[in-house]
Amino acid sequence: IVNGQINSGGYLDPDTTRSALSSEDKQTLLALAQNGNPVDRSLSTGDYRIVAVATGYGDVLVTGLPLAAKESTLASLVWTFTFVSLGGLALIGLAGTVLIRRTMKPLEQLSEVATRVSRLPLDAGEVALAVRVPPSNSNPGTEVGSVGHALNLMLDNVASALEARQKSETKVRQFVADASHELRTPLTAIRGYTELMRMTENFTPDGRKSLARVQSQSERMTTLVEDLLLLARLDEGQPLKLSEVDLTQLVIETVSDEKVIAPGHTWRLELPDEPIAVTGDASQLRQVLVNLLSNARKHTPPGTTVVTRVCRAGDGSAEVTVTDDGGGMPADFVDKAFSRFARADAARAGTAPASGSAASEGTSGLGLSIVQSIVEAHGGTVTVQSSPGHTVFKLRLPTIH
Repeated sequence: IVNGQINSGGYLDPDTTRSALSSEDKQTLLALAQNGNPVDRSLSTGDYRIVAVATGYGDVLVTGLPLAAKESTLASLVWTFTFVSLGGLALIGLAGTVLIRRTMKPLEQLSEVATRVSRLPLDAGEVALAVRVPPSNSNPGTEVGSVGHALNLMLDNVASALEARQKSETKVRQFVADASHELRTPLTAIRGYTELMRMTENFTPDGRKSLARVQSQSERMTTLVEDLLLLARLDEGQPLKLSEVDLTQLVIETVSDEKVIAPGHTWRLELPDEPIAVTGDASQLRQVLVNLLSNARKHTPPGTTVVTRVCRAGDGSAEVTVTDDGGGMPADFVDKAFSRFARADAARAGTAPASGSAASEGTSGLGLSIVQSIVEAHGGTVTVQSSPGHTVFKLRLPTIH
């Protein structure tokens, strides 16, 4: 640049050919400060870093280098840094996940042990609580090991308590079975001598009444003893005498017997078109039906309608329902109706002895418990629903396909 005018100017193409500057490029170069400091400017051929230096001869020398290579290099560095950073983060995340999983694995094993224990039926029967935390995770030297060690100590304590409970229950069951068995002989003798005295001796009316009372109470005691023996056998899990049982015919027979015993009740049957057969112990299944029907008979007043229905449930099982329109059970008794020696307080229901109550006729409160034990021994279920004027017992048993 000489005297404010470009004396000679141009740029080199990639093939080293010299080309002239455009008028806009010349104006941009003339506006540069002549202090020797490099500046970035955009020309028609691209971006450049330019420096203008005054020479000692009164002119100005302007030189510039293209920025495309630098920008390409910077872009490559940015992308490289980005990819390396993302890869590093991914590796860190993967390593962290693996490390966390390895750290949490002992806790997962502790959780698995606790879950397995929570699924064990610990409420009754013989329980084998053999689940423990493995030694690798029960070393008190670590935090997780301390928890595992404490869990094993707790399980040992629970197992000891369950074993003690099982031994106690076994002794009680054995005592009940032995006592019931021993009582059968004297009770039979009492009944026999009572019957003999009634037939051979002359008593006053009060004497005959007292003798009849002795006989009825001995019969009641005999029934209680037989019920206790049956429950003891069921608790021991004695094998059933299995055979094919026509459940429909069994229901017909038991309902017919109840009609004779309680003609004051209305007995109705609802039967399927085809008989329904199950595999079970015929005598025990008969006991179930007798207990359910006698329960409705004993605890409802004359005139009550009792409907016994036999059908095949949606899952293919045999279903028997016994429905009565008596006073119903007290609300707080329904949940414990199948408990042993459960007795409903009729006064709470505000009616006569409720269906399922053991308050009338001196019943023992074992009938429904026997029903549940027998049904469960056959792989079935029994439930009850009750409200004033409507009580339904429903039992289901696996059928023969």
